[in-house]
Amino acid sequence: MKVLVTGTAGFIGSHLAMRLLERGDDVVGLDSLSDYYDVGLKKARLERFRHHPRYTHVHADLADRAAVEQVFATHRPRRVVNLAAQAGVRYAATNPHVYVSSNVTGFLHVLEGCRHHGVEHLVFASTSSVYGADTLMPFSERQPTEHPLTLYAASKKANEQMAHSYAHLYGLPCTGLRFFTVYGPWGRPDMALFLFTRAILAGEPLPVFNHGRHKRSFTYVDDIVEGVLRALDRLPSADGRWNGDAPDPGSSGVAPYRIYNIGNERPVALLRYIEVLEACLGRKATLDLLPLQAGDVPDTEASIASLREDTGYEPRVDVEEGVRRFVDWYLAYYGRPTMAAAEAHSFMGDHRAVGLP
Repeated sequence: MKVLVTGTAGFIGSHLAMRLLERGDDVVGLDSLSDYYDVGLKKARLERFRHHPRYTHVHADLADRAAVEQVFATHRPRRVVNLAAQAGVRYAATNPHVYVSSNVTGFLHVLEGCRHHGVEHLVFASTSSVYGADTLMPFSERQPTEHPLTLYAASKKANEQMAHSYAHLYGLPCTGLRFFTVYGPWGRPDMALFLFTRAILAGEPLPVFNHGRHKRSFTYVDDIVEGVLRALDRLPSADGRWNGDAPDPGSSGVAPYRIYNIGNERPVALLRYIEVLEACLGRKATLDLLPLQAGDVPDTEASIASLREDTGYEPRVDVEEGVRRFVDWYLAYYGRPTMAAAEAHSFMGDHRAVGLP
């Protein structure tokens, strides 16, 4: 089938596009190649499949209403996966308008394109950050998410609510996916594993917030993509068991709508994550232990019971194997450690802005 994937120059989007092509789908990829981080890395991701006979690339911004409408009118995708967004939980503190433009207005343009051009299923990226101030773990889609702690999380919560309204009003099947701390080859340079690797190779201290007491459901990118594919292939429907007097936030009784967590059910302590990285690099890290940052949550732990029940999904890559694969890619891509340090440092002036959603 023909699938429109937004954000194909991004981390998860590039991996997803490759998997769709490998299984025989036609892919229309849309990306603006924003300069939030190294555009050269984004172009390198695209080059892996850009000349594939079943891949068509569109350079456009989701915030450009006319451009998005043109993509839908021209290519008529059967299904859509929306991964394009302004990422980064801390960048919003200084650039809030970018988040609304890309993550809210841009998502509206995607919803409108799906509505007017007969798309049979919209799958869209949400985030574990929507759980915000919640402390009941493991996080379940059946618990409310009314207290996001960052504008990024709030914009993704808005996406979930916008999608439900379109599913109800126009019968557009929508599935939202809450990703939990994704890592792996071709990752984002603002994320912790990337920055920690750069710092260790450069002999610099690692900025470790919350004094290293974080725990995260670190999830390898191939496991994330497998979950996206399983969700894409399963059209949601209204849940006959849904009760408006005690509503389940993860489903709907009045719309073809579903929310799923995609993550690893075995959270890993951040200090253990660093130990694994040290072993893979063969070097010890110097830790700069710092207080918890505003907007951070101490721990995340995913419940994937719903996705497992509906699709048979099961993450397979443990953190030891996943970090090793990342390090192999990193050293192959950047070459000598001195070059790696220079390249990774250049994307963002302050390497303390570690991303650990």
